[in-house]
Amino acid sequence: MNAFEKALRGYMSEENLKKIQKVKIGLAGAGGLGSNCACNLVRSGFKKLKVIDFDRVEATNLNRQFYFLDQVGLPKVEALRENLQKINPDLEIESIQVKIDESNMGSIFEDCDIVVEAFDKVIYKTMMVERYFSSGKLLVAVSGLAGWGNSDDIAVKKVHSKFYLIGDLMSEVDENKPPISPRVNIAAAKQADVILDYVIRND
Repeated sequence: MNAFEKALRGYMSEENLKKIQKVKIGLAGAGGLGSNCACNLVRSGFKKLKVIDFDRVEATNLNRQFYFLDQVGLPKVEALRENLQKINPDLEIESIQVKIDESNMGSIFEDCDIVVEAFDKVIYKTMMVERYFSSGKLLVAVSGLAGWGNSDDIAVKKVHSKFYLIGDLMSEVDENKPPISPRVNIAAAKQADVILDYVIRND
């Protein structure tokens, strides 16, 4: 164990930490949801991550995503790996810079136990839910996080035992409701919390 993991043992039992560290989580997207969810997962002790995103860090991302000004221009998957390894240098991260679409969505998370839906666009969110709704993997998705205020409306809905939907189910991003850090981070943190609770409760 490194210093971070030893310190984490002050908050987690050895049994729970073992459960957490053996699970592999796939993140479909490394933007506002994916980058912040990954940060929360790593701080909770998860070590095995597979992060998929085709994009690069832009200055417009910095208001809500887990990146920094000196990382603008870098592939998001590389920048996120760098940032997460500053928390725990012994992570096992697969960083894949590719666009997820219908042709690879079914196979790209085949080796993962849990899938995090972290897309910006509704069409890809819907595609991911349809593909993994009955896959046997835990799927945690988000719908409705735009704007500011009314953060208590961002709720967790258990659709079935392996599918959770987080958000207010209404506030989609548009010119009047931009993606802003507080609500984006709340949704991402709730994704991580659902995963943490699920893993600890199940063998």
